Amino acid sequence: MPRTQFATRYDFRAPGADPAARQEIFARAVEQAAYVDAHGMDALMISEHHAADDGYLPSPLLVASAFAAVTSTVPITVSALLVNLYEPVRLAEDIAVLDHLSRGRVAYTFGLGYRPVEYELYGRSWSSRGADIEDRITAVLEAWRSGTTTPAPYSQPHPFLFYGGGSLAAARRAARLGLNFQPQHGSAELKAAYEETARGAGREPGFVLQAPDGGPANVFVAARPDEFWERHGHHLLADATAYQEWHGEAGSYVVDHSRTVEEMRAAGVYLVVTADDLVERCRSGEVRLVTSHPACGGLPAEPSWESLRAVCEVVLPAVRG
Repeated sequence: MPRTQFATRYDFRAPGADPAARQEIFARAVEQAAYVDAHGMDALMISEHHAADDGYLPSPLLVASAFAAVTSTVPITVSALLVNLYEPVRLAEDIAVLDHLSRGRVAYTFGLGYRPVEYELYGRSWSSRGADIEDRITAVLEAWRSGTTTPAPYSQPHPFLFYGGGSLAAARRAARLGLNFQPQHGSAELKAAYEETARGAGREPGFVLQAPDGGPANVFVAARPDEFWERHGHHLLADATAYQEWHGEAGSYVVDHSRTVEEMRAAGVYLVVTADDLVERCRSGEVRLVTSHPACGGLPAEPSWESLRAVCEVVLPAVRG
């Protein structure tokens, strides 16, 4: 049985937070990044979105740099980086510098995004987005290949790159560009299309990273789960309902159509359990990916730290043996 993976993700969505509360969440995330690094977490994950009134992170490279500065071993992933909102040469430079700062620990999933409002904010064309992202990614790769950007990346020939998406077009685009592929959901059809297109272009397919079928998207540990839901469930619900509002096109991997906290508890996409319960779920194979979300929907510091400490100090060592 594959070993359970442990990741911690941040998107900094915190509806209604004032500047002081928002600053605390950023500072807490940096402190927690150092903590999970020291406790053997498998990955730190950050996301990108724009024009979100709840403060969703618009600047993932800045946060990845802050995380890299306080960690030494944990891989950091930016998923997804919305390439069409960047100028290619500057993006190639910024990624190269971050590659040195992190000693090659930051990986990227390039993606289109799925919200027209973000394209409007940056004056980008929504209708030509597919062709545009191929041109921009090609320009980034060429900047590294030709040496026109300095410094060259620390990783050679460049950092580990995925292309992400949940469509056949995305699978084929990843293959054409020579990137690894990260579909939003497990799909044999997408994997096959990616591999067929890559071989048709005369290259061996790269790595396909598929999330486990089923299982929770976000996991929280609490000594008293009922009390956690009662006191903090509204933060989780805010996160879920905000994603629901964005599902017009492709949507994200977080799919929970709940409208109440009670519905969320039954759905299981956001899982709140005791440490012992989570250990058993991992050992049985029910949960193969434990994704902590310590600032979910503006979750306060106390339950945030309680959950993360339980995962790192109780669950992870018990599962790893």
